[in-house]
Amino acid sequence: MARTVGLTALMFACAAGTAIGADKPGTTTSITIYSSAQPGAVPPEMYRPTPMSQYQYQYRQPGAIPGFAIVRQDRPISLGGPVSEVKFTDVAALIDPTTVSFTCLTDPGTTVLEQNYQFDLVSSDKLLERFIDREISVTVLRGDHAETMTGTLLSAAAGQLVLRSGEGLEMINGYSGLSFSTLPEGLITRPTLIWRVASKAAGAQTARVGYETQGVTWWADYNLVYADGKDQNSGMLDVGAWVSILNQSGGSYPDATLKLVAGEVNRAPRGQMNQNYPAAARSLAADEAGQAGFQEKAFFEYHLYTLQRPATLPDNSTKQIELFPTAQKVPCEKVLVYDGLGADWWWGGNDPYTDANLGSQTKKDVDTYLRFKNDEKSGMGMPLPAGRIRVSKVDPADGAMEFIGEDVIRHTPRDEEVLVKLGKAFDVVGERIVLDFQVDTSRKIMEETIEVKVRNHKKETVEVVVQERMLRWMTWEIVKTTIEGKKVDSRRMHFPLTLKPNEEGVVRYTARYSW
Repeated sequence: MARTVGLTALMFACAAGTAIGADKPGTTTSITIYSSAQPGAVPPEMYRPTPMSQYQYQYRQPGAIPGFAIVRQDRPISLGGPVSEVKFTDVAALIDPTTVSFTCLTDPGTTVLEQNYQFDLVSSDKLLERFIDREISVTVLRGDHAETMTGTLLSAAAGQLVLRSGEGLEMINGYSGLSFSTLPEGLITRPTLIWRVASKAAGAQTARVGYETQGVTWWADYNLVYADGKDQNSGMLDVGAWVSILNQSGGSYPDATLKLVAGEVNRAPRGQMNQNYPAAARSLAADEAGQAGFQEKAFFEYHLYTLQRPATLPDNSTKQIELFPTAQKVPCEKVLVYDGLGADWWWGGNDPYTDANLGSQTKKDVDTYLRFKNDEKSGMGMPLPAGRIRVSKVDPADGAMEFIGEDVIRHTPRDEEVLVKLGKAFDVVGERIVLDFQVDTSRKIMEETIEVKVRNHKKETVEVVVQERMLRWMTWEIVKTTIEGKKVDSRRMHFPLTLKPNEEGVVRYTARYSW
């Protein structure tokens, strides 16, 4: 049976202190959010829990949300004398009390002598626990009517109450309401910081309070729309970017100044945030109503995105805000790559890998990528926070937007290339075989001859990059090849193929390893 709790005659504030809430006029809030989430790694269950969801319990625990926030608030306070008690309510439930800072803006000589953090919030179970051997009223449904019983609570466990009244002992297994006369000492309705403050000036003052809280994070999502270009290897992109902000800190932040930090900030125990680093700012967005969006600037070795209008972040909510206006007609290149050996195999031993079977099991899939330049010439040129990239394409038959693939990117500075992996090409396949392998241990040389075939079953000409991984040893050279290739790095070669419709291309080369 569902239970409801009725609280009457609650005595909340003590005469010695003043309770200062976030809803008090004159309060201003600023919140800076840091994320440690891997791009694309935030599951929907984290920010869309149902009341009975296992994920809601899992992610509501301290440290479960991959991120944190620095909250700063200016609030009016009232000081009663040389030593006063101030109750600072509406702080986040997942606050780290050791990070709290207090400054009296109107009287810099004011100091905090003691701080207590009270977080024992009111709940039916805690109220029942505190009212053992005390009088309560219980409402029970008897058929089609409700009956209220008053007595001394002797036990409350597993949803069962033992009540002693004038009629004796009564065991109650189901009830629809509880009524208590007072709020027991130590239980509060909101998380509260209580300070013992010393000040020479009494009366109205303004305090600036800062603290760190867990349970807050943010991440970026990119929505790309692809359109074909003049040929099979070129195209155009419309690039839109949004940030999602997840708040499960146990606190709400109305009309707050919102800042997002992009970059990997090292966390040290009790580390302090650097506050003032000058940098040139750049506006990223402005909506049709003329309200500014995010402004980006370099901030130490990171990037800071500041929303140019107030934002409200309710507790248990996810908010999406446009990061920058959609960049239209960004030139891109479609790249097909055949990597027959694959990235899953890697040799890191202290000796050359002389097993002739390396490469006998190869894949046939040809991977599809989109590549574009994040520069101003292409219509981009802004630092891109790490995030998930989703790519769609319009079906000309009905104008529907169809999903064609997604990938994740790391933090990408301006003027860098962005490579997005979409999936596997349907009509282009590859084949890799080892034609010959020889080892001369006395001369410390081995040679391997590889043949790669790529077949194009499309009706259009395509360009394919054959990627070969030179994994047997670190010292190698190509001694013979049918197609001129390019050494990309110490372990990879690229061989370009241009294939007409229904054409097969062949790359055959011999690599010599020495040690």
